[in-house]
This record gives sequence, C-alpha cells and structure tokens, in this order.
Amino acid sequence: MTGAALDSARELIGAAREAVGGRTRAGLDDCARRLEEPLRIALAGSLKAGKSTLLNSIVGQEIAPTDATECTRVVTWYRSGATPTVTARYAGDRTANVPVHRIGGALSFDLGQLTAADVDRLEVQWPARALRHTTIIDTPGTSSLSRDVSARTLRMLTPEDGTSGADAVVYLLRTLGASDVDFLGRVAAHVGGESGPLGVVGVVSRADEVGAGRIDAMSSAREVADRFATELERTGLCQAVVPVAGLLALGARTLRQAEFEAFRALAEVPADDLQVAMLSADRFARPESPLPVDVDLRTQLAHRFGLFGIRLAVTLVKLGTQDSPTLAAELVERSGLDELQQVIDVQFGQRADQLKAHSALLALERLLAHEPGVDAERVLTSVKQALSDGHGFQEIRLLGRLRSTSVTLDDDDTRLLQRIVGGQGVAATQRLGLEPDSGVEQQRDLALGAVRYWRARAEHPLVDGFTARACAVAARSAEGVLAGLP
Repeated sequence: MTGAALDSARELIGAAREAVGGRTRAGLDDCARRLEEPLRIALAGSLKAGKSTLLNSIVGQEIAPTDATECTRVVTWYRSGATPTVTARYAGDRTANVPVHRIGGALSFDLGQLTAADVDRLEVQWPARALRHTTIIDTPGTSSLSRDVSARTLRMLTPEDGTSGADAVVYLLRTLGASDVDFLGRVAAHVGGESGPLGVVGVVSRADEVGAGRIDAMSSAREVADRFATELERTGLCQAVVPVAGLLALGARTLRQAEFEAFRALAEVPADDLQVAMLSADRFARPESPLPVDVDLRTQLAHRFGLFGIRLAVTLVKLGTQDSPTLAAELVERSGLDELQQVIDVQFGQRADQLKAHSALLALERLLAHEPGVDAERVLTSVKQALSDGHGFQEIRLLGRLRSTSVTLDDDDTRLLQRIVGGQGVAATQRLGLEPDSGVEQQRDLALGAVRYWRARAEHPLVDGFTARACAVAARSAEGVLAGLP
C-alpha cells in the first residue's frame, strides 16, 4: 500500500516534466530526488529544550554537540555515511570541511573563521544504524533571544514561498504556551498542507526535571504530557505527546561498565546517607564526600545521568538488576525513549513512503501553481486530487483528528478503528490484531469481516458525519488489507 504512493508521485512528476518543459527543471528535480532520499525528521522546540540530547539518544551515540557554541545555532542535517564527516554550506553554495573534536566524550564542531551567521546549514555524515533510513534535522531553538537564529528554523520548516524541508516533525515542549501552538499551526500548514497536519509528534522533554529529579519524576511528566495532549486535541496539531528524559536515555544507551559498578557501589550505601549526599548535584560531586565512588566518576554520573537517573539506577540495582546490559535496557525503557521510538516508527517510519510522497506532491503543487498553460493546469488538478484522495494520507489525518474530534463509537470500537487504520502499525497482522505468523486464511476472514462491519457502521442512518467518514476510511483500510493478501 505504501509503495503505491511513491509510484503515483513519480508519475505526476513525470507528467509535470512533459507539461512545463525545462522552465522548472530544477524544482522538478528536487521533487523527484526527495522521493528517493530517506525520510526527513526534524527536531524542533524552544531554546534548551534538549533537542541535541534527544538526537544523541535516538542515534545511540554522542554525535550532536550539546554545548552552546556557534554550531548549535545552525540547522544541522544528520545523514548516514561510511565515515564521519561534517560539511558547512554557506554563501553561493560553497562548502567547507568542518573539523570534529571529541572532548570528554562529547562532540564539538570547529567552524574556524566561519560564524553561524555565515553558514546556511551543516551536513553531518555518520555511520549509525538509526540514520540508514532516516535523516534527522537538528534545528536551533525557536525562542532564541536572537531573531536570526529562530528565523533559520522557521525558514527550514515553514518557508513563506516554498515547501517544508522536513517530512515529519518531533516538537519538544517544556511548557505549552501560545508561541508553541502558533508554531505547531505553522508547521501543520507546511508539512500537512491545506488538509491538516501530517507527521507531528510532541515530546515533553527533559521530563525528569518536571518532578525535580524525584524517583517518581516520570509519573509527574506523564501527567503533564497527558495535559498537553488534551489541550492540543482541541486543534489536532499533534498525533501524540510522549514524555522523555533525554539525558537519562542517552546515558543508558551509552552506559559504561565502570558506571554500572559505581551504581552497584552506591546501592550499598545506607539510604539516609545517600539521600543526604544527593540533595544536589554539587553536593553529590563534592571531593570530601564519603561515598564509595571517586569524585571524577561521581561528577561524570551527575553530568551524564542527572540526579533522577542516578536515583533510578541505584534503585534498580537494589531491586536485583545484576548486569550492565539489563540496567541499560531498564533505564532506556523508563526514560520514555522506547515509547517515543515506537510512536515514531508507527507514525513516521512505517509510513515513510506516504510522507515523502506527500512532501513531494506539496512541492509539485506549489511549482505548478505558477505555471501557465492547459497542460500544467491539468497536472495540477491531478496533484491536488492525489493530495486529497490518497488513502494513506487520509489514514494519517484521521489518526491525528481522532485526538481532537470525538467519534460516536464506544471505547472498544474506537480502539478497533484506530488499529485498522494503522494506529498500531501498518502491517496486515497489526491492523487486524493478529500475531505476525497468523495464516492467510485467518487474515482474509478477519479483513472481510472488518470491511463489512465498518461499511455498515459508515452507512448507519443515525451516525454523525465525522464518524461516518472515519468508518468509511476504516472500511477502505480493511479493503486494502484484503487486496494485499496473496
């Protein structure tokens, strides 16, 4: 079902080439190239929201600088590459190699004589599994004191005279103010087009700080995420809101054996003594502290895990975690990163072809809107129809609107509807709620039953308009499952 979206977009781009000749060749080449590239996911949010830390935790390596240097004021594209290289693009499409330094485990890019004002963007190529099928774009803070810094993010994501540079957006929130809602609205207009938002996920970032580093901090952050989600449901601007403790996630994904041994040593300290020593990060790292971990390692733990991460790791060791890999997995799960990655996979990764096709078609629509002639107008009409009628796009929009508009279905039917339209994954077995190795006949029987059920619900005379349309989308999704079975 997903490959068809790319094929349709390729055909329309080909038709546009014939209709307009060489007048917009460069723009059409960009549209075609975008279809063949990995999915582009942008990380956006206010200053100090934790974007670079979250990027590092997703990749599982410290490849994005987190210190407040010139390079963090520049839009930076992270792509898969055989060897680590960093390239600066600046005036006149010129390029320059950027030296990379690693200091204390953290990465730093040396712009040399260039400043952030000189550089259009940085392109980082890095051999990381997470980048094989996804390009991650790290953007400067949208609430920077420098208007020019914020403007770089806006130009990339919401250009006034062009298409967004991203196919999907992960937006980091620490609070939810008018500026956040306004920005999300602009993103929705550019990434989703006139029909509404596609591919936008919210993250309550630095979630451990919501609970002031307490052991129950993630529970407090979950409540905040639920509140943000409820408020955003009124506009449908986010498809999900997930709390993530990025620092903990990164520390866990790069956990060292020496750090595990330190946590095990701290687990032997009487609870009252450890509590006093952890009243603050400075107190924890005092040289005169009697804790059975040397001061350099304690300083490292505070820097890499924060007090919440240290408390959680020590608690898990006390509860019986016996080795470093098991502790790392537990910490990653409790950081919220696993949940975020699952949401990104379901909402973005499994729909990459559809999201890329949508971005290319939006760009094609804008190009053709300025082209005279009957042939160009004919292709433009087909492009608009593809944007509005593409079933994959309808599913994505429906999943977003289900967070802002109530259907007149009971809870069980609502969950079934979300599942059949791909809310838990786009594979046939995921849509039908079956095990991955379920037989074809079982899948066919359930899919046929789903077609009949949702078609009947859509045609019920007492159902409201939105619910009828949602059930019609569900019926078509079930038909797609049937059509895809051997």
